[in-house]
Amino acid sequence: MATTSKLFGTDGVRGVAGVFPLDPVTVARLGAALVRVLPKRDNVRLLVGRDTRESGPWLEQALAQGIASQGATLTSLGIVPTPAVAFLTRAEGFDAGLVISASHNPFADNGIKVFSGKGEKFDERLEGEIESTIAGDGWSVDTQRAVGLEVVDLSDRYLEHARHACPDPRGLRGARIAVDCGNGATTPVAPRLLRAMGFDVTAIGCEPDGRNINLDCGSTHPQRLADLVRQGRHKLGIAFDGDGDRAILVDANGSIVDGDAVMLMCAKHLKRTGRLKGPAVVATVMSNIGLELALKADGIDMVRC
Repeated sequence: MATTSKLFGTDGVRGVAGVFPLDPVTVARLGAALVRVLPKRDNVRLLVGRDTRESGPWLEQALAQGIASQGATLTSLGIVPTPAVAFLTRAEGFDAGLVISASHNPFADNGIKVFSGKGEKFDERLEGEIESTIAGDGWSVDTQRAVGLEVVDLSDRYLEHARHACPDPRGLRGARIAVDCGNGATTPVAPRLLRAMGFDVTAIGCEPDGRNINLDCGSTHPQRLADLVRQGRHKLGIAFDGDGDRAILVDANGSIVDGDAVMLMCAKHLKRTGRLKGPAVVATVMSNIGLELALKADGIDMVRC
């Protein structure tokens, strides 16, 4: 085929939808190559979820064509957050999971993330095997053949898991909170979960049209949410990114609380309850020196990666 270019970046395969490596032929080969590198057995089953981008359905179909060409099957969850795919891949016994999303990027971009049957991201060795298989000559996938794709709704299963992962809101029940779904993958689930927990929820960014994901909304543009929280006297605001694996918070005063502040709060809480190993926090080189100093003041080390 093709190419020896590196396809996988730090978070899957990313690019402009329709342009290499996210053209139909390469995506179909990726689906087929994934099946080829999985442990050989009968009835290989893969799971896929996507965000709200207009390119999602045809990328899903291209993956299905490649997967079917190797005798495996692909089941679609439709529009769900990335953590739902990771959890359900493991919980429902699938051999691998796929997410079609470009996270916080504009609608024209897209991407493919791969999870193992354990719900963990593929390591670099397996990604390298997929890349080598895609680049190999002597095989192809028929991208003109329509492939049936089973669609299942497992959102209740995921929401049950998410609810158990959250602490009991207790005295916060009935509190007004605002959530911005960024017109992305959390639209069908986040307001529903928070209401089930007893909160009075105001939801924005919940009208995806295929092109407005992350457009002046969500975690990359939290000011609209901050204004809403302040004007509506909400207790808290939560802004998600396009695929729902990250959030930016807003406090009751309308102040934006970024990831460093959240890590500080979590670290202090975990140390106080005797659950912080080290005690230390692992952060990236992007984290502010203020986080390091604040952790140090509480006797917590910070390791940068």
